[in-house]
Amino acid sequence: MIFTVHVLAAPYSHQGNLSALRFCQAAIAAEHRIKRVFFSGDGVLTGTELASPPQDEINLYSAWNELNESHSVELVVCISACLRRGIINASEAARYEKSASNLAPGFVLSGLGQLVEAGLESERLITFGA
Repeated sequence: MIFTVHVLAAPYSHQGNLSALRFCQAAIAAEHRIKRVFFSGDGVLTGTELASPPQDEINLYSAWNELNESHSVELVVCISACLRRGIINASEAARYEKSASNLAPGFVLSGLGQLVEAGLESERLITFGA
């Protein structure tokens, strides 16, 4: 089965982010395919390169990146939600004349159309978060 996962929950402030990660891991272990994970709303905070959670907590940032690297799961963050929350890549930093970028490797900035497209190409679209 092919899944698209939509994550609305910020890391550490809502169970939805961790639940989405665990769902993706379980689906892959069961030999299903994750077409794309699309982060929007506060979920885009998952794409920051600057967060450093305490060592005694699961590092959701690293775990999502590991999913991307190990299984080629596409991680897309909504560009409009990112701009509102101060998460940008190098090209957006230049466009808005910002001094730095902070989008983590493995994440891609794109629009809501990526969620729609993935949903059409998947058998199930599952949303996690508030």
